Amino acid sequence: MSDKDTVTKEYMQDSAIFADAFNFYLYDGRQVIRPEQLRPLDTASIVLPYGEGERPVPLQKYRDVLKTVTAMEDGKAAYLVLGIENQSQIHYAMPVRNMLYDALQYVAQVEDSMKSHREGEEKPETAAEYLSGFYRHDKLLPVITLTLYFGAEEWTAPRDLHGMLEADSEILRFVPNYPLHLIAPADIADEDFGKFHTELNLALKYVKYSRDKRRLNEIVHEDSGYKSVSKKTADMVNIVTGSKLKYAQREENVNMCLAIEEMRNDAIAEGEEKGRAEGRAEGRAEGRAEGILDTLAGLVKDGILTLKQAADRAHLTVSEFEEKTGLQTQA
Repeated sequence: MSDKDTVTKEYMQDSAIFADAFNFYLYDGRQVIRPEQLRPLDTASIVLPYGEGERPVPLQKYRDVLKTVTAMEDGKAAYLVLGIENQSQIHYAMPVRNMLYDALQYVAQVEDSMKSHREGEEKPETAAEYLSGFYRHDKLLPVITLTLYFGAEEWTAPRDLHGMLEADSEILRFVPNYPLHLIAPADIADEDFGKFHTELNLALKYVKYSRDKRRLNEIVHEDSGYKSVSKKTADMVNIVTGSKLKYAQREENVNMCLAIEEMRNDAIAEGEEKGRAEGRAEGRAEGRAEGILDTLAGLVKDGILTLKQAADRAHLTVSEFEEKTGLQTQA
């Protein structure tokens, strides 16, 4: 697992940030899902696919973050299984990948229901219930997977299953579609970042403009929130954007305005030093070239070389050599 994958996974495990992402996407920023309502689930899905085979092959997939929630809206409880998949790079098969994750979660729920019936006292009322192990009154919890893309560029990959299929509309109408639930910084209008209620706002806004240094400098100085950012947020955006920000590791909060100023000053100083070094190198090269010309001119004066021979060794024409050394053509 890369540093980007590790840091984003750890970041999104925070219940407040996890809830903030889903409230933004599902409820337009309204605080419906509360962090204290979330319960973590095992991110490993292990199932035995249904079938008549004698040797079913276990299928195992690992989610990034998976939680259950009991969300209250309009006096009604909504029981959900919520998953987040973090992407630092564009993934062109994401709809199928998330569809598989969700299907495995539904299969796991069915398996849990079957197990509870086998171990419980409730008996099946019909042969169909007995054969399936899943009773008529059993229900599953809705599963929603949200992809968070931590990249500055537009998400150019398919956003639903149909976008990955090669078929005409007559065929596609018989193929159930599967949409990709996606949060991508480039998709978020500046005025909508305020719908986040945690530092996910600052993190995604920073990512959005991380390749536009002028605009990034403006938004960091315009938003006072960047003057005191938690170290975990600063570390996350620093790694996923490759910003090379420098700040004290022992501090709990980071002033990203100062960090960017220091990064810019370091870049200026590095550029100036590079310019001086190139100047010194250029001066040395010019000095060596002048020394070679002086030597060749001396050999011409001593009659060891003709003007033509000296000009050839200096990779110059005779007239150029005369101009640079002040010598005149000798018979």
